[in-house]
This record gives sequence, C-alpha cells and structure tokens, in this order.
Amino acid sequence: MNAAPSGAPGGAPTLAPTVPQARSTLSPGIEGPAPPRRSGRILAALLTLTLVACGAAGPAAPQTRSDGGGSTAAPLVLPGTARPPVVIGDKNFTEQFILGEIYEQALTAQGFTVSLNKNIGSTQVTMQALDDGQLDMYPEYIGTFNAEVANDPSVYPSARAAFDAAQTYAVAHGLRLLRPTPFSDTDAIAVLAAYGAEHHLRTISGLSRVASGLTLGAPPQFQDSQTGLLGIESAYGVTPAHFQPLAIGLQYQALQDGSVQAADVFTTDGELASGQYQLLGDPYHVFGFENVIPVVTQGTLLAEGPAFADTIDRVDAQLTTPTMRQLNADVDVYNQTPASVAQQFLLEHGLLPA
Repeated sequence: MNAAPSGAPGGAPTLAPTVPQARSTLSPGIEGPAPPRRSGRILAALLTLTLVACGAAGPAAPQTRSDGGGSTAAPLVLPGTARPPVVIGDKNFTEQFILGEIYEQALTAQGFTVSLNKNIGSTQVTMQALDDGQLDMYPEYIGTFNAEVANDPSVYPSARAAFDAAQTYAVAHGLRLLRPTPFSDTDAIAVLAAYGAEHHLRTISGLSRVASGLTLGAPPQFQDSQTGLLGIESAYGVTPAHFQPLAIGLQYQALQDGSVQAADVFTTDGELASGQYQLLGDPYHVFGFENVIPVVTQGTLLAEGPAFADTIDRVDAQLTTPTMRQLNADVDVYNQTPASVAQQFLLEHGLLPA
C-alpha cells in the first residue's frame, strides 16, 4: 500500500499479490434487511425509475433534449441528483489521497453530493469514523481489513478466499465491500534490474543462490515478522547474510548506492514505474493479498442507489498495478497534486465528461 496500513478481489478483476507498513509517501447487493440511515427513499426511487426510463447511465455529461423549436430543454437528471450527501474518507498516505480524489470526482460527475475527508489516519481511526457515522465509505485493503478490522489471523490461499472472508465479516456488521481493484499493494522484495539479470533472479527463492553475500534492507519490524523475513526463510529457505534496518522511503537509495542488494518495498511504489528495479515473485504469497476494497455502510448503499456502487466499480476496474504505480509516481516523484492526477486518470478512461 502506498503508505500507512500495517501491512492492498470475488467476482472481481484479476487479482494480484500483505499488509504493508506505514510509509510517508461483488457489486453490492445488500444482504439482509439493514435499513438505510437516511431519508428521501421515495424520491430516490422515483428518480431511479426516471433514469431507467430515460436510459441515463455512465459517466457522460448530462444530455439535453430539444423541444423541436431550436431551444433546448433542461438536462437529464444525473443518477446522484437529490440523493443524500455522502462523505468519503481516505487514510494517511499518497495512494489513499489519490483514491479519495478519484472517487470524489467520479461520483460528483454523476450528480452525487460528495465531501472528501482527507488524511484521516490509521485503519482504527478510519473505522471508528465509519462506525460513528462521520464517514460513509473509505478505501481499505483486503489483508488489512481481515487482520485489523475482523481480527482474523488466517492465511488465505487466494485473494478470492481472503475477500470472501472479509465480506462475510462486513455484512454481519452492517457494511459492504465493493469489488476489489486489480492491483494489490503488498510488501515485495526488489533488486536492481541489472542485479536481477546478472544472477538470473525471478522469484524470492532465487536469492538462496546469493544469500552468502546478500544484505537485505527493510524496516526493523520486518526482521521478526511472519509476513517478512521469518516468512521468507520458512517458505523459500532464504537467510540473508546481513539484515540492514532501513526507514521507510530509503529502500531505493540503498539499492542504488549498493548498501543493500535486496530491499522490502511496496508493489505500487511510484519508483517502480522507472523500470530500474525488479520485483521478485512471491508464489507462496508470504505477503498476502492487498487489493483495495471500498468499505461502505449498507445504509449508504440503500440511500444512494445502485449508480453509486456502479460508479465506484467502473473506476476500480481500471486500477491495474502499472496504472497505480504511475499515479503514485506522478505525485511522489513528479510532484503533481492528487486532485490533478485523479482528474487526468478519470478523463483518460472516459470516467469524466471531457
């Protein structure tokens, strides 16, 4: 994840590789009779029927109708028009800032009234805001949700299994998880691309061939974690000659200056978009699954109508690993704002009116 979860899909897009550590830088069909938290259901239902009859859908700009005399009637009603206001939160690192802006802009383009509560904090703080009714939705990660929200220590064999477990917990607690993103923001082991080519490295297990001269750099807690060095040693038989504690954000410089030959990074780090680094495969999924799963209250889904979740699902379907890396790079490396990066992404994918 791009920074802060302790550790980033069902009927979902292709899934990739756990709980990343903090750093600086399917569709909902409501299960059970959970009542909405908001009023205005009758008006919402009438608006939905009107939209269906008119064929209103998708992210295009409002259409207009001619009265036959050259003048133009009022624009068609967007699906979010007259729905209750919704508050979206994001956590405290770059990737989350971008996701928050993407969701806010995409929903606003569909007529929803959206407020973005930025940089809320950790998972615990964000979930408390959701429980207190201060938030209606925020982007979380599958492994983080299971570990920190559901207090589930299980190791799942696939992203689908991890998602299903998380969804079961969510529904039982008045929540719903929307479709996961194709990208998964987990820890990973990176080497310089030239080093990987020289030693014919493909997966983490290949490090066993160079272990006698290998220094692995990572945050201090990585050394004693089952989703860190202990897991690597157990699953792949790799014990580096040296472990170098590194503060988050210093991994790539350490690789470049040769003080470490391998480092713990995150799979959607913007630095990886440069092509200078190689991620080693993790076929045993030591680092788990961290696809983004928007967490929404069931009351919000009922009050906002189906277009709300549909809009988020369309956005998330475009968020592949290379795409998320580039979005993070645009902010962290090229110093663009999350809002401008989000807008450009939505325009390029036809999710905002031109």
